Amino acid sequence: MTYELWYWNGIPGRGEFVRLALEAGGIPYRDRARESGTLAPDLVADMCADRDSPPFAPPYLVAGDMTISQTANILLFLGERHGLAPGDQAGRLWINQIQLTIADMVAEAHDVHHPIASGLYYEEQKTEALRRAGDFRGQRMPKFLGYFERVLARRGNWVGGGHRWTYADLSLYHLVDGLLYAFPRRMTTLARGHPGVMALHARVGGLPELQAYLGSGRRLPWGDGIFRHYRELDGD
Repeated sequence: MTYELWYWNGIPGRGEFVRLALEAGGIPYRDRARESGTLAPDLVADMCADRDSPPFAPPYLVAGDMTISQTANILLFLGERHGLAPGDQAGRLWINQIQLTIADMVAEAHDVHHPIASGLYYEEQKTEALRRAGDFRGQRMPKFLGYFERVLARRGNWVGGGHRWTYADLSLYHLVDGLLYAFPRRMTTLARGHPGVMALHARVGGLPELQAYLGSGRRLPWGDGIFRHYRELDGD
């Protein structure tokens, strides 16, 4: 089966968590919104099509008769079907738990630059964003990264504790990559106290399964989206 992935074109966003799993797993898929001739209204039209299980928003994955939305839900499906997660129930739930925790931090990272409303421009909420950024850098980033550091200290090279990566390892890589882009000064400071997290970021970035993708034009650059760099929101 060749899956159809739908996500907004032009930004890595939450769709990138799914792409990394598909690419590293060697799973055939079509990145529908990025295909030639496909425009944003086409994505909206497909999303609003008559389905028994309609998605609320991208990303969503069309797998035969199924439409699966929500990043963690898509990855739970791919992890079980394609061996990107442990084979036992406890292991699959654990990897899903890590993925959901990553999703929590992703949401907070987004809300740093859009703390009032997603529909407002950053410039319309800069005062609130400055306050939110200070708390995120000072309290939330160390708390989340400290948790992942503890997990890796106990589990070893991979969050699943085995000898092979899982989709949660790929997602943690993407999360750290986004934080390095959005908060380079703060991450320089935090990296010293989180060697396990940074080592995982380097391990995933060096996976043979990902080299063709990471070195290609299909890997979208950072810019607008969840992770945005505003110098005034960063700090040591």
